[in-house]
Amino acid sequence: MNTSAKALFCILFSTQTVWAAPAIERWQDASGAQVALVRSPGIPMVDIRLDFDGGARRDPIEQAGLAAATALMSQRGLRLPSPAADTGSGSAPAPGAVLDENQLTERWMDLGAQWSVSAAMDPFSATLRSLTAPDVLPAALDLAGQQLAHPDWDSDQAQAVWARERERLSAAWRSASTQPATLAQRRFAAAVYRDHPYGFETTPETLARIGLADMRAHWARTVVPCRARVTLVGDLDRVQALAAVTQLLAPLVQARGGACPQLPTVPEVQPLQQGSRVHVALDTAQAHVLLGQPGHARNDPDYFALVLGNYVLGGGGFVSRLTTEVRERRGLSYGVYSYFAPGLHAGAFQVGLQTRPDQAEQALELVRAVVNRFVQEGPTEAELAAAKTFMANGFALRIDTNRKLLDNVANIQWHSLPTNYLDTWTESIARVTAADIRRAFARVLQPQRMVSVTVGGPGG
Repeated sequence: MNTSAKALFCILFSTQTVWAAPAIERWQDASGAQVALVRSPGIPMVDIRLDFDGGARRDPIEQAGLAAATALMSQRGLRLPSPAADTGSGSAPAPGAVLDENQLTERWMDLGAQWSVSAAMDPFSATLRSLTAPDVLPAALDLAGQQLAHPDWDSDQAQAVWARERERLSAAWRSASTQPATLAQRRFAAAVYRDHPYGFETTPETLARIGLADMRAHWARTVVPCRARVTLVGDLDRVQALAAVTQLLAPLVQARGGACPQLPTVPEVQPLQQGSRVHVALDTAQAHVLLGQPGHARNDPDYFALVLGNYVLGGGGFVSRLTTEVRERRGLSYGVYSYFAPGLHAGAFQVGLQTRPDQAEQALELVRAVVNRFVQEGPTEAELAAAKTFMANGFALRIDTNRKLLDNVANIQWHSLPTNYLDTWTESIARVTAADIRRAFARVLQPQRMVSVTVGGPGG
């Protein structure tokens, strides 16, 4: 835990009414990128995250998995531009040379830095972790900038690597297809999201339709400076952060010029019009039971009411309503949970548990009854007070490391939340009333229209 986080922890636990979150500085870079900085001088390191609008919600249905494949392959090779730049220790390779995955790994190891690219449902993200020492950070920024601007999409080597990775991903899909939990989640997502990209499934067939040219096109559409959300947490001041962002994005600005192509609109997740039941017969010792529907987007004005309400319903572990009714009073499952998964669109509300196959229907009906009652009545005042205490006392642990702080500030950036979001978080929790939760749950959830999925037990 760094010094700033320790101080925050002590302040929060000594009083629940007065404390200060780390200050967030925000500005727009000359490239158009939106930048946020949190200074954390305790350790001479910096974490930098870049988020672009190119996650799985941008996948075509026939090429589900394109964003994830693009993120993976962008790290497997680098074609150096002309003239070549020194991207690490040693002399610079010849202009146009290709560094393969092993050479890139060696360069990052020589620098003692880390670089990764990933695709979530909404954002397409690149993350750099480096020491801020003057003989390390500039080289790390240069190598990261080159990987942003010039992944290798063209060489025979890249073709061979993609063939290998595609087979590995396909084999992993086939292996996962034997797991009841995976089957349940797949059927649940398909029923909840239907034709929305949130519900697209990456399969060996969709992977077979993805080529390096498709990845190059996705990268060119997605990794554009003007749409970057850049978050820095670490031992840099404002001037140093400005220089770091400029250096990191310079190769990309040079490669893209001033282009900022318009992205198509992604449709919203449509509400379910009626409930549905899915059962997959499978000879298993435990049946997997899921219940849910489309929930809410992250920008929902009742976000905090839904967070607190879900803690009482099924997100609070052993103190939740679902655990009390399903585990403690009936003994139908060792564990039961509920959660919302909000994104740029309405993510799923989901309740899940495992039970004996012969008890699956009983457990499912009980869960329906508990959810329905909570939607109608909401929490008691005692339940709400306990939830608020837990949330307030646990908030410091959400930002007690630079990596957690990076994720929180990047989330603020991605969802265009106010700069003082962390400062007002506990106040927002404290303002929620039981009536707010009843109203929010009644608006967002319709128990009679929910999807139910069971995997395990005989057909019927």
